[in-house]
Amino acid sequence: MKIITLEEHFQLAEIKKAVAKMLPSFANGFHLPSYDAPDSQLEDLGTDRLHHMDAMGIDVQVLSYPSSGLQVVPAAEAVPLARDANDQLATAIQAHPDRFAGFATLPTPDPKAAAAELERAVNKLGFKGALIAGRTNDRYLDDPSFHPILEAAVALDVPIYLHPTFPSKVVQDAYYAGFDPVVSASFATFGWGWHMETGIHALRMILGGVFDQYPNLQLILGHWGEMIPFSLARVNEALSPAAKHLQRPVADYFLQQVYVTPSGMFTLPPFLLTLQIMGADRIMYAVDYPFIAGDQARTFLEYAPISPADKEKIAHGNAEKVLKLSPE
Repeated sequence: MKIITLEEHFQLAEIKKAVAKMLPSFANGFHLPSYDAPDSQLEDLGTDRLHHMDAMGIDVQVLSYPSSGLQVVPAAEAVPLARDANDQLATAIQAHPDRFAGFATLPTPDPKAAAAELERAVNKLGFKGALIAGRTNDRYLDDPSFHPILEAAVALDVPIYLHPTFPSKVVQDAYYAGFDPVVSASFATFGWGWHMETGIHALRMILGGVFDQYPNLQLILGHWGEMIPFSLARVNEALSPAAKHLQRPVADYFLQQVYVTPSGMFTLPPFLLTLQIMGADRIMYAVDYPFIAGDQARTFLEYAPISPADKEKIAHGNAEKVLKLSPE
């Protein structure tokens, strides 16, 4: 069974340095011992990464920049850094076109430049969409200033992968502070906060009318939908009557314009719940390499109690369709 994974990360030293200057004090220089990945793994786009992919049983990685990205960098720096990141990734993909594909890094602090870079990345570099790491200047993608990016994605017929990022400093202090620093950091990020933050972002896009304005826009969420599938019935019951400005029930937008991946959360109950709520046609696969080891990636899907047809869709078929990847 061929496996294509969509949330697999790389890093460039230049961007890491620029980001480190801008991250809030909560994150700047802070390490999450159980989650940090070595720079050597993130920066490798060649032999070692391919060996790890083979060991995990992964055939193709769709590569993207991780969560501490250009969303926090001033526009004047972000634009050339994004272009360089995409050019370097394109070179790696050209060296291994049967193993790598790419999501564009976008300079979202300058939405018009980001839209132009997405067009260049797709049309000239052959990328399959973009990954955006959460807020930009504490604004979510429902903000009208980001319409050029969404319009470009729709015109190019490519999805946007919405990735978690650090909660704002105000939220960090109110919700997650007061514990040992490692506990607070883990609680605010991969232990809870990342997922709540990204789920809120996606719901803001729905409630903000983004999917009415762009009915062909497709969003991808990791971590089995960032908490939303579990509460979708409740969300729909509460918000659909209130959101009278929307053309459809809230749940319809999620079920028709959102795909989800596991992002390395290889546990059966959330997978089966997501499958029941969304159906196999709306699920793709992801390891979150190298932050997640991925040694369970293949066996989890191979032994999942679902039909062979659904396994094929989730493993590679949906990704090939959505990202226009070769089925060979």
